Amino acid sequence: MLNNPSPSSPRALKPVLSGRQLNMIAIGGVIGAGLFVGSGTAISAAGPAVLLAYIGVGAVVFLIMRMLAELAVASPDSGSFARYATRAFGPWAGVTVSSLYTYSWVVVIGFEATAGAAIIHGFFPSVPPWAAALVFMITFTLTNLISARAFGEFEFWFALIKVVAICAFLTVGLLAIAGLLPGTQAPGLANLTGHGFTPHGWQPVWMACLVVFFSFFGAESVTIAAGEAKHPAAAVRRAMRSVIIRIMTFYVGSVAVVVTLLPSDDKSIANGPYGAVLAHIGIPHATAIVDVIVLTAVLSLLNSGIYASSRMMFAAAQRGELPATLGRVTERGVPVNAVLVASSGGFLTVVANYFFPTDTIFLFLLQSSGTIGVAVYLFIALTQIQTRRRMSKSAAQELPVRMWGFPYLPVFVVLVLLGIVAGLAFDEGSQRSLALSGLATAVALTAGVIRQLRNPAPPAQSPQTDPVPADPNLPSPPAATGA
Repeated sequence: MLNNPSPSSPRALKPVLSGRQLNMIAIGGVIGAGLFVGSGTAISAAGPAVLLAYIGVGAVVFLIMRMLAELAVASPDSGSFARYATRAFGPWAGVTVSSLYTYSWVVVIGFEATAGAAIIHGFFPSVPPWAAALVFMITFTLTNLISARAFGEFEFWFALIKVVAICAFLTVGLLAIAGLLPGTQAPGLANLTGHGFTPHGWQPVWMACLVVFFSFFGAESVTIAAGEAKHPAAAVRRAMRSVIIRIMTFYVGSVAVVVTLLPSDDKSIANGPYGAVLAHIGIPHATAIVDVIVLTAVLSLLNSGIYASSRMMFAAAQRGELPATLGRVTERGVPVNAVLVASSGGFLTVVANYFFPTDTIFLFLLQSSGTIGVAVYLFIALTQIQTRRRMSKSAAQELPVRMWGFPYLPVFVVLVLLGIVAGLAFDEGSQRSLALSGLATAVALTAGVIRQLRNPAPPAQSPQTDPVPADPNLPSPPAATGA
């Protein structure tokens, strides 16, 4: 029988996640179906110049993660950036960020359960999609209810499968590009320049940047898991240092292989660039292989979504921003009520799929959460700027990890994020999603303001009385300009 102590109980989240698990959580949170399937849309629209979109957006996300690393390494916390926003601006900011982030993940959980069920139905037509989705939801809800270690181990192996698959794809692709595979000829630069580097002009490249940006969303989840890491500051520092480099390699490398081996106007790319390349070079059962990999990616995000949203709700409840029951934990350190609420989106989707095969309400929810990632990253950037601005020069120098070029690079990141919002506003295909996401943001912001008015935050401590906490497992280097 589960024992749910009150939030004041000494039982809390347990530090059970190892460094290897945290590394894979960071990678697995961002490598999803967007890479294996969604990237095909960007390639078809922008042509070979899509590489610039991946490099540019990857660089911006790298800077955002560096800003978040500065905050997270100094103060590892399961509430992560929502708690940092509360410290920087007050409860209204914490409520807004935690509400938006939780909402977006709860919707994603339902979507991933549906997507995974569709793949299973393709392999086994006799299995109804709703039944497969129900099995997935029960499995991963139970996994998250067991312990954070169980979640971390599942995520480690899911992420490892994705990493191995991408590495294999890159290896085979490079051999094909070099003409070293039987039956293949080296394509040279024909597909990169044959129809022009920007066959449709530069506007589609900018629009591709918007698609690419949302593919990278999820890298921040590692800081949420920091609260349950064995050596949080050291683990987060290592994970944040390596994850973006690996992701950039996987994303940019994979896309480079695709646009080199296939012309960007190849219709098969839009349906899935990985499968198109494997079929092109003669790999048997290419579609089935990619479907299995995509299923792994989908289930990984489903697993991560339940974990990330439940921990965000748990931290908000601990701050008094959500009902106290969501802040209760079992003897194993699991916020069981938060996990059940986080899973509710998936179970409601299963019910909707049973009664309504084409659920317009679910489509509405997806569109209303589609651009929330921009708002979350904008809050992270502003929080880092505000937190550093309030620090004394000596306190800033003692940070284990520091954002480069403060305040110029952080301000640049904020301007880029605002530019993405402007781009979405001018893109007819994104305007509805932007409007609905803006409505969701307005609701969350209103809830935050009401919380602030009812329970004003205590006066903020000065940097002199609120020093950067030291981590006994992380040696303090004399110069902390590199992660």
